[in-house]
Order: sequence, then C-alpha cells, then structure tokens
Amino acid sequence: MTRRSHSKPEIEAALRYAEQNGWRVDVGGAHAWGKIYCPYNDKECRCGIFCISSIWSTPKNAGNHAKQIRQVVDNCTKHNNADDFCVEEE
Repeated sequence: MTRRSHSKPEIEAALRYAEQNGWRVDVGGAHAWGKIYCPYNDKECRCGIFCISSIWSTPKNAGNHAKQIRQVVDNCTKHNNADDFCVEEE
C-alpha cells in the first residue's frame, strides 16, 4: 500500500529522500501530518533519540521544514557510520 503524498512538494521530496535511505514514513497522528522512523531505531543509535521525527502538514516555511527532515536523515549515526554517542548511565 502506498502512502498519501504530502501537499507541499518540498516536503514530499524530503520524505522520498528519507524513504530512499531506509526511513519509514507513517501518515497520521494527532497534530502532525505524520512521522518518520529511523531504520536503526535501537539503543545504539543515539540512545533512541532523534530516531523519530514529526512531519508537519502546514509548516510556517516548507523549505526549511524539508531541510530539517533531510538533516535528520543525514545526521543518523548509523547512516554515517559515526561513533556511538550513547553514554550508558550507571
């Protein structure tokens, strides 16, 4: 089943970029148009922080929101093969 497209072309392009990088896009929610989920959503991926990001239906600036979506995808620690930033609490 295909998801419905976002009404803003810039955001739709950013969502397709996220999907191409393995992120899951779920449509629906209370206040958001939907959410994107990191494919590596585990404890080793920034302790689970930033592994979910909301997608707004009517952002103030669609271009900036699209840029933020791409930054979330690009800054994924597993995607970049970066060192683990998670610090275990004792």
